[in-house]
Amino acid sequence: MRKTLSILLLLVALTPVVWAQKYACVNTDYILKSIPDYASAQKRLDKYVADWTKELQDKQDELDAMHADYEQENYLLPDNLKKRRQEELKEKEQELKALQRQRFGADGDLDKKRAELLKPVQDRVYATIERIAHEKNYAFIFDKAASATLLFSNKKYDISDEVLELMGYKPGAATEPPKGAEDKGNRRPTNPETRQRDNKTPLPLGPVK
Repeated sequence: MRKTLSILLLLVALTPVVWAQKYACVNTDYILKSIPDYASAQKRLDKYVADWTKELQDKQDELDAMHADYEQENYLLPDNLKKRRQEELKEKEQELKALQRQRFGADGDLDKKRAELLKPVQDRVYATIERIAHEKNYAFIFDKAASATLLFSNKKYDISDEVLELMGYKPGAATEPPKGAEDKGNRRPTNPETRQRDNKTPLPLGPVK
């Protein structure tokens, strides 16, 4: 009982200190969509994803055709040829799975491209938010785009436009990347993919693991 009472008294004593802290909120979705560099990088990433998807689908179609041919011919084949064809099919399946992991597995090509193309912009946003927090002595800055528990926020505490202005961008509606920006970024050899994946959601701010 004494222990419980001590905890309650401590909480009561700390309450004024907690409420005295300055806080603000941002909307990182809104911020990132207002930065042309981010929109351009997202389009480049989408192009890589489309290419990899086509590559993997082509290999899947090739494997399906091999299976269909084998099903039609296996009853006519001698045992030694059956075994060889089965080994070929198994090898193709393993190659396809390996390519899927390479493109979309953990630390695969997609993760690397997202870090290469999107993370630099996200790091700039994060650094700007941190700078404002230090300059204005904010104890907490909440992200309205990422927090599922933030049920209400007053607009006067939203510093999203301040972040954009400090980065040199005009607050407002989402902007389009400069004309031809995505074409310039796609003059690389393209490769292709297999599963559908939504890549339009911005990465959370902070270091990519």
